[in-house]
Amino acid sequence: MAKRKNNSQRKPNKNRKRHGENNKPHHSVRKNQVNPHGSKKGQKTVTAEVTCKGFTSNGQGLVDWEGKEIEVPYLLPGETAEVAVTTNGKFINTKVKRVIKPSEDRVKPPCRYYFKCGGCQIQHMSNEAQGRFKQQTINQLMKPFVKPEKVLTMDHPYDYRNKNHTTYGLNKDRQIIGGLYAQNTHRIFDMEKCLIHDPKADEINQTIKGMMKSFKMQPYNEDTRQGFLRHVLIKVGKISGEIMVVLVAASPIFKGKNNFVKALRKEHPEISTILLNVNDRDTSIVLGGQEKVLFGKGTITDTLCGMKFEISPKSFYQINPVQTEKLYGRAIEMAELTGQDTVIDAYCGIGTIGLVASQKAGKVIGVELNNDAVRDAIRNSKRNGVNNARFYQGDAGEFMVQMANRNEKADVVILDPPRSGSDEAFLSSVVKLKPKRVVYVSCNPETQARDMKYLVKNGYDVEEIQPVDMFPQTYHVESVAKLVRKFVNR
Repeated sequence: MAKRKNNSQRKPNKNRKRHGENNKPHHSVRKNQVNPHGSKKGQKTVTAEVTCKGFTSNGQGLVDWEGKEIEVPYLLPGETAEVAVTTNGKFINTKVKRVIKPSEDRVKPPCRYYFKCGGCQIQHMSNEAQGRFKQQTINQLMKPFVKPEKVLTMDHPYDYRNKNHTTYGLNKDRQIIGGLYAQNTHRIFDMEKCLIHDPKADEINQTIKGMMKSFKMQPYNEDTRQGFLRHVLIKVGKISGEIMVVLVAASPIFKGKNNFVKALRKEHPEISTILLNVNDRDTSIVLGGQEKVLFGKGTITDTLCGMKFEISPKSFYQINPVQTEKLYGRAIEMAELTGQDTVIDAYCGIGTIGLVASQKAGKVIGVELNNDAVRDAIRNSKRNGVNNARFYQGDAGEFMVQMANRNEKADVVILDPPRSGSDEAFLSSVVKLKPKRVVYVSCNPETQARDMKYLVKNGYDVEEIQPVDMFPQTYHVESVAKLVRKFVNR
């Protein structure tokens, strides 16, 4: 699963796609679509009857139209539909007008914001169909290697996000609203409940929205740069029940803050800590550099795979802990730890997977570029009484090259890079270090497949691939793969 630098929590701008653990993903403008913000000059729209022949990897339907293969959002394989096709000679935009022959896999999306939001892309599929779609996607990508195992799905594929942020603004009637950005826009739509958010987080957001008027808290306006409250970030410990509320404001001057905190806690005594984060910059980054604790200790803790982790406003923590335990469980199985192994945890973040591996390893070495994350990892190591793990700030690839130059060995390398995957410099350092096994955890199987091709060319065999549905209702699928070095004795 992707690690993010602590300062990389971003809100979407007009053309930014929202992803994974920070914000929910929007549909991006693809090469066969008209830019929704571009000029309409020269556009023409026709209605065509089409039959869907398959999926793209992001869950859109594929159809043939006038000799072209084009994508149609919200269309399922086998369906016949009337589609509005808008062209301007360069781009094509499509929209379903009417489904003539629906698929048995089609369901009514349970979320009333589904077609407006874009954060979820496949709610119009049944849960069973979502699993099949993700299985087909991963099977296709991993054809050059081995047949992947069955996707590990979620029994209750809702309410799973333990981290959510809401943006505040005014509607056309000058009323306070709080919600997400409508897909492909920078326009906030008011939202009461998101089906994949933690329900308690949505309840707290509704309370804050209702309190703002009486406390004279104006939402921030990016155009005029006036107003106070920009966002509210809420993190929930799914096991501990602890809740963090972060008020992201444009100014450190918060009149009536003590009364506000008292009133909010009266409505929600389950809140463990409240912070004021100040972001006075004209930026797409959600969290600013200044932070002040208004109530509690400023962090919460939660349990993952039997270990306790401290969670701060900026620290990365897995969004869906239920599925993360399945993902990490398979990763540790693939590592085949004997109690004597030396394990490298590359891109280690706050140390989650490395500390879980430490229970079965001889020694764990975690390497991470972000210094704040390394400090969190060291604290988490002490909190759990782990004595066989060490964490270092630096580039993991360079670290492993230095190990190889000193003739030091590692039995297992576990890597969990961002969506962009690894680069050749890092992968070549793995090859130079020659671990017996590589366990590759990925939030983007496309870049994972690309990187594994390099490792296969350089002496490794892919033995197992386990997909995990970490983000139900979205097209995303995670994957963990086991690679074993050939000619181990050389």
